Amino acid sequence: MSQQPGNPAFRTARRERGWHSQADVADAYAAHAAALGEPAGIDVRQVRRWESARPGWPNIQARRILVAMFHCPLEELGFTPPAGTAEERATGVEEDAVRRRTFLQGGVAATSWLAPVGGPGRLEAALANARRYGGHGLAGHLRAALDEIARADSSTGPRQVLPAAMELLAVIDALVREVTSPVRSELLSIGARAAEFTAWLHRDGGSPAHVTVYFHDRAAEWATVTGDGPMHAYVLLRKAQATDRHDPARMLDLAHAAAHGPWALPPRAQAEALQQEARALALTGAPPDAVARTLAAAHHALDQAPPAEPASCSGPLCAGYGLDRLMAQSAISHREAGQAGRAVDLLQQHLTRGAFAPRDRAFFTAHLSGALAAAGEPDQAASTGLTALRLAAAPGYGQALRELRRTAAQLRPHARRPAVRELRQALTALTV
Repeated sequence: MSQQPGNPAFRTARRERGWHSQADVADAYAAHAAALGEPAGIDVRQVRRWESARPGWPNIQARRILVAMFHCPLEELGFTPPAGTAEERATGVEEDAVRRRTFLQGGVAATSWLAPVGGPGRLEAALANARRYGGHGLAGHLRAALDEIARADSSTGPRQVLPAAMELLAVIDALVREVTSPVRSELLSIGARAAEFTAWLHRDGGSPAHVTVYFHDRAAEWATVTGDGPMHAYVLLRKAQATDRHDPARMLDLAHAAAHGPWALPPRAQAEALQQEARALALTGAPPDAVARTLAAAHHALDQAPPAEPASCSGPLCAGYGLDRLMAQSAISHREAGQAGRAVDLLQQHLTRGAFAPRDRAFFTAHLSGALAAAGEPDQAASTGLTALRLAAAPGYGQALRELRRTAAQLRPHARRPAVRELRQALTALTV
């Protein structure tokens, strides 16, 4: 019997990485292209051609993306490089350099451990550095790196630390192919946290929606593999938070599954999931008493929580989630339910007394601006919007900026008012 035609090396490699269909490969390609800053994408037909008996040698752009995806020379994927002419030999040299690059070439690293050297070979250097730690020491090293990146994000914003987060994921992805249990399980658990955090950075940094979905799915996959039900639920919560407000049914499905699925979320995470469900209920037009009951359940969950711990990306889920944040998020639910005055009162009260991280303060201040606009206070809405813009512009807090643009659209009927005009002009200048 003749062998099945095709390129079995490519099929085997993509299945080993969890891409079970050609469409999965196309989605992963788009995600890695976006991370590299390449305006590129492929369709299923292109993947099919690569799985053909004699796939052509990809162009330099495709080679960069494929090497980032598979972490191996393209020859191991069944591609045959050209040879013979001086130009082709130069292409081979170029390919050797491509193999040494990572997702992050030219990016700004947020942590010293991730950037022991600059330029080509950064991933190899980071891997070599990580391999110096044995057993559980390696897991501790990676957790510390993830927390360091998260701390840098709180001060510099998503675009500055995204390269380091992507590099950390690449290191974990490479290491889990080398180690055995139980260390492998620990690394996958850290990888789930890192993938979810990377999805969050992409979302806040303005990446296309499918890129965020890709990293959320990787986080959910690793959480499932390790049997970490609460982390799987947390990813569903984060997916709900990343869902556009114009798709409230999906937001509600995800938030409800996170809050009521077959897992036991820690009380603080349960409270956040329930408040997200309340927001989705408000967006779907549910009766006010249904929104109120769900918010009451969120408060009850928070009341059951042990004392708050310092928040960290690798520590207990939602460890730093407290009453002020819950009340600010509840105000958003009231805003979505058309209760702008109540939203203004809650946000003003809790933004004044609460200790919020810079990103959260920018985000909730932007929502206060929108609530003031809805409450018929255009001048105060605009001045509050300018305050939020000053907090969000430099670090590029995308969610806050999106809310401010929504507020600017609400204020369009008042465009001649000086404060409103100033806000709209500032937002326009920011996007130029």
